[in-house]
Formats: sequence, structure tokens, C-alpha cells
Amino acid sequence: MSEQTDDLQKTEEPTPKKLEEGRKKGQVAVSREINTWVTLLVGTLVVGLMAPRLMTDIRVSLLPFVETPHLQSLDTAAAGGQVLFSAFSDAIGALMLPLLFFFLIAAAGPILQNGLVYSPKVLEIKSEKISPVKGVKRVFSVKQFMEFVKGLFKISIVGAVGLIVVLPTLSALDIVPTFSLPDFLSTLHGLVMKMLIAVVAVLFVIAFIDVIFQRQQHHKEMRMTKQEVKEEFKQSEGDPVVKQRLRQIRQDRARNRMMQAVPEADVVVTNPTHYAIALKYKPADMAAPILVAKGADLVAQRIRELAAEHDITIVENPPLARALYASVELDAEVPAEHYQAVAEVISYVWGLKGRSMPVETPRAG
Repeated sequence: MSEQTDDLQKTEEPTPKKLEEGRKKGQVAVSREINTWVTLLVGTLVVGLMAPRLMTDIRVSLLPFVETPHLQSLDTAAAGGQVLFSAFSDAIGALMLPLLFFFLIAAAGPILQNGLVYSPKVLEIKSEKISPVKGVKRVFSVKQFMEFVKGLFKISIVGAVGLIVVLPTLSALDIVPTFSLPDFLSTLHGLVMKMLIAVVAVLFVIAFIDVIFQRQQHHKEMRMTKQEVKEEFKQSEGDPVVKQRLRQIRQDRARNRMMQAVPEADVVVTNPTHYAIALKYKPADMAAPILVAKGADLVAQRIRELAAEHDITIVENPPLARALYASVELDAEVPAEHYQAVAEVISYVWGLKGRSMPVETPRAG
């Protein structure tokens, strides 16, 4: 019941990350029919291209036992074993190349479908793999039942196709004993090739349909719940709570550095309570005054407190304070449109302290 509930909750399409993780675990769409079809196709090619030569080689190896059995040295067990070993070696040598082809194709079938999948996790020993109860559930699951039904259907189709191919030749069955051995082998070879070609064609259709079905099933199994999507997003983009905390830490550090710069300012321009702007100007080193601190409300109040503690002049100029707060970033020069107003403020402050502004007004560097 719980598994059905989980399946109903999996309404979201699998993400690329989910598919990649599944691939690492060996969870890929694999059609057994493709492997069967490819193997049978190679078998057909082997029978069509190599069978005549293969049968000739085997016939040459076994012919001495039929034509000249009296010449075979079977007097002792060692001699008989040597003769049989030689014949067996010749037969294996003739079959080696076809067997090699079948081995390669058996390994290449899954690669043709999904590429090379390296998944050590598949080999890990897990309790569910060796649990008898879970093993029985897998054997008698709906998926295995469908595979069983599909297997019966496939065998029925292949058998029917093979029977259709063989039926026309049954009428000539009574004359087969009159054939010479080469003619019989040639006729048998032709009949086998017709059957194999027909079966390969039918299995191709079955395999094509099964590939589509298996991919759809795999895609369905890999679907995710809304919660899984949210968790993956948190992992990839970062937990919003953590990101907010890091942002807060950066802001606090930036504010602390800003507050440390207030005692070095020449003047603090206020709104008078909502905004506070700290300006610094050294004519020998700066082309224009620099905004070293700014803030609103509580931050503005703290800037004013630091200014008072370090005897920094505070000037109330609401329009200038609002303009500088909105248009100038920290550690940036005052823009040209505010030169005149800022110069008047700094000139006033320096006048209070017995200093005088340079003859030239601030200018862009």
C-alpha cells in the first residue's frame, strides 16, 4: 500500500541529476529483446556466411572416422585419446570465431542501448538482495508476471513465423532421403536461413516496441515527488536558510568595516534622522570626495553616534542626504551633479575647524 502511495506522489519529471545518479547505480532502461535480437542477427550472419566453410572444416576433421576408420590407431587408451583430442581440437578451432562473435555481441547488447555504464554499486551486497522474502516478492511481482506473459507471446509469434516458413517445404519431405549429403546440407542450410531471416525480422519489431516500453517504464520509475525536487534544489542551489544566514554575515561584516571608516570622515550629512552619509575628502589624494559610510534608520543613528563620539561634524541637509544615499555606493566618488552641494558642505565644515578648501572644486579623475 505504501509503495502505491509513493508512486501516486511521484508526479514530477526526473531531473538530469536524478537520471545521472540512477545511471551510477545501474538504473537504466534495458530491453532484453534487443540483446536477443542482436544475438540472433549475428547468429544469422554466422550461419549465412560461415556455416558452409564451418561445416566443411568439421567434415574434413571427421571424415577419416567414416572413410578410413581402420587406419585410426585406437590400440591403446593413449592413442585413442590422442585421436579424439585431435578431432575435438579441430572442431573447436572451427567454432572459435563464431563463438567469439557471440561473446562480443552478448557484451555489446547493453552498450548499444545505454553506452558504457560503470556501476560498482550494483555489485554491493545488500540485505534485500539476499532476503528470501524480498526475493519471492520480486519473482511473483507484477513486473515479472508481465515479463512472463511477454515471453509467452514472443515464443508464440516466433513459433508461428517459423511454422509458416517451414510448411511449404513439408511436401518435399519424402524425397529428402534421396538427396546426397552435400545436397541435403545445402537444402537444410537454405531452410535454416529462411527461418532465421523471418525470425530476425519479427524480433526486430518486438525489440523496437519493447525498447519504447522499457524507456517509458524507466522514466516513470524515476519520477520524483515534489519534496524530492525541493530537496534536490536545496542541495544544488543551497539551503535558503543557510544562504540567508551567509548573506546576513556578509552584510554584518560590511557594516562593521563601514562603521570603522566613520571616524576618518570629514562630515556626516543627515536627513536629519532617517539617513546619514559620511564623506571623506583629501585633496592631495582624491579627485572628488568619497562616500565612506551610509545608512538609514538604525544604521543612520549608529553613524551619528560614532560621529559624535569622534567629534565629526554633523550637517543637516535632507535633499543632499537622500540624493547621496540613493545614487552613491560605498567607497565611490561623489558624482559630478553633486559636486557643488558637497563642496559647500565640506567648505563649511573645514571653515569651522580653521581649514580652507582648495581653490579648485572637486573634479573627476
